[in-house]
Amino acid sequence: MTSKEKVLTLLEQHKGSFISGEVIAQQLDITRAAVWRSIQDLRASGHGIEASTKVGYKLQEESDVLSAQGIKSSLPSKTKINLIFHETIDSTNKEAKRLALEGAPHATVIVAGSQTEGRGRNGKDFYSPPDSGLYLSMLIRPDIGSTMALRITAAAAVAVCRAIETISRKQAGIKWVNDIYYNNKKICGILTEGISGFESGKIESVVVGIGINYRAPLEGFPPELNNIAGALFNGSIPPQASRNQLAAAIIENLLRVLDDLESRVIMDEYRQRSVVIGKQITVLQGRETYNATAVSIASNGALIVLAEDGSEQQLQSGEISLRPVAGQNW
Repeated sequence: MTSKEKVLTLLEQHKGSFISGEVIAQQLDITRAAVWRSIQDLRASGHGIEASTKVGYKLQEESDVLSAQGIKSSLPSKTKINLIFHETIDSTNKEAKRLALEGAPHATVIVAGSQTEGRGRNGKDFYSPPDSGLYLSMLIRPDIGSTMALRITAAAAVAVCRAIETISRKQAGIKWVNDIYYNNKKICGILTEGISGFESGKIESVVVGIGINYRAPLEGFPPELNNIAGALFNGSIPPQASRNQLAAAIIENLLRVLDDLESRVIMDEYRQRSVVIGKQITVLQGRETYNATAVSIASNGALIVLAEDGSEQQLQSGEISLRPVAGQNW
């Protein structure tokens, strides 16, 4: 760890409070000059750091620069993860899959401030601008069969909703199968990709990718997303918690739900948070499109729908959209 990273770790641990340069130097066993250079480098990277000749340095509460040090300082000390941070990356999911092939351990987490090749389901692009979003992928190596694969996405959706409520006190809903909605707009997408053993039929590794719009981009969303995408926080209102705290809350809750994956509690909560059950929807499966009513969600995460012809279908893949009906919202 560099002197800059060590100083940032200490500042994050004392965020909102002053700590003297002398104390920093003593605790980190570096020179006062190294402390000063580290502070200048951190400021150049966007960290809001106050300085006082009498009391030292303080990382401002409102400072919101994503970093491995900021995330770790917000996690319980007992949390065991392999955390890797990138300011910019092509795709956190791609990187997690690359690391999986290299033998990376369970609970390897890739976090980035922006993506150049962010992806959603079915090969769609995922808008991933800098300074406004949080992009996170976790590599897990679960001991489950392929029939449980859909439940991993459901569990991840529950984890994100719990994390959002923890840091913002806002209630988000889940649109089957992988979207998180707030104020009738999509604020988060989840992409789960797995590798299974041919002979065992077991999932050898899974990458859970989460992209969340923390605040609205300064330049706004692209025109094609204006009526779809939203953000957790309004850009003009100082967020109640930093992206580092949100990342830590997501990681902590994701680890918790994955440990409890086979419990009915997860699926019960997924159903409770659903914004589609009981709603009229349009189903798109391959080239087939039909209207239906979302009836329930099965224990494996599949969506049970009642088609207009009276037949009941269980969807384990495909896409749905809410049909425009007066008074019906996400």
